[in-house]
Amino acid sequence: MKTEMMGGIPAFQEVMALCVVMIAQRSMVTAKTAFLFILPQYNISVPTADPFYLTDSETVHYHYGPKDLVTILFYVFITIILHAVVQEYILDKISKRLHLSKVKHSKFNESGQLVVFHLSSVVWCLYVAGTEGYITNLRSLWEDYPHVFLSFQVKFFYLCQLAYWLHSLPELYFQKVRKEEIPRQLQYICLYLLHIAGAYLLNLSRLGLILLLLQYSTEFLFHMARLFYFADENNERLFNAWAAVFGVTRLFILTLAVLAIGFGLARVENQVFDPEKGNFNTLPCRLSMLLLVCVVQAWHMWRFIHSQLRHWREYWKEQSAKRRVPAAPRLPARPIKREPGYHENGVVKAENGTSPRTKKFKSP
Repeated sequence: MKTEMMGGIPAFQEVMALCVVMIAQRSMVTAKTAFLFILPQYNISVPTADPFYLTDSETVHYHYGPKDLVTILFYVFITIILHAVVQEYILDKISKRLHLSKVKHSKFNESGQLVVFHLSSVVWCLYVAGTEGYITNLRSLWEDYPHVFLSFQVKFFYLCQLAYWLHSLPELYFQKVRKEEIPRQLQYICLYLLHIAGAYLLNLSRLGLILLLLQYSTEFLFHMARLFYFADENNERLFNAWAAVFGVTRLFILTLAVLAIGFGLARVENQVFDPEKGNFNTLPCRLSMLLLVCVVQAWHMWRFIHSQLRHWREYWKEQSAKRRVPAAPRLPARPIKREPGYHENGVVKAENGTSPRTKKFKSP
């Protein structure tokens, strides 16, 4: 049995730690501590009326608190294990067949991991948004704010999202990422953590989930295009599709943020800053949130335009260089040895005007 997985991750120790936690869950003494790591905390029962049975029932909802950090830490370890499994049993086997360089190999691993994560997150977002009714009723994104009480699937989704992006920080060391790539990866890791934690703590979980759905869909298309490009450098059709979707996604994100924060929350009656009740619906808070969203989307768009212009310049330089390549020099024609005299009507004439005497051959 291997004691280490790809990237220097002590997989055997992590699996043993997971087994210890699962065994501790079975113990009567440590059951409460184990559930603190595994299950979301701060649950509360809310009485609801059942119109079918005409009886009262209870629905379990959740809110956030400091104990969520323990649950997130547990799922960080789980994510590290899953990351190593995908790396060793899927990505490494594919990259060996492609024979990539070190730079392309690093980007291939990055895109491969993010394709798996973004695809699973998009499916999860669609399921949660569909079952909770966020897509069919956009007014629910800002109505009844603050959204302090969350369903199990919404809270568990946010805990897993925070765990994934937190696990990306030690993965920079485990995957031996080049120093030149670390600042770029730290930028988008911190941006994701800022937006996800902000939506979770400011009780904007519904809006944050829809925005993540739009963002993850675009990122999935981009990293899928990179994987196809590494397999075949002439395959750039997905990049063209991603470029078309990228600008539309930025427009949708800005429109939805302005609609929900700028207009929706501004019409809610309760506009008092009360952190104890989870209410942050004040004019300074709304302006700060809108400013952050607009600045980040403008930054993404500026980087996109800058990247496209750079690619176009490189393309036209290659085309102009091909046109300037001089044609292969022609070899000088071999001179034809002519007989003395001049030619007239296809007959060789001597210099004095008479045709040369033909040479007679002796008969044997």
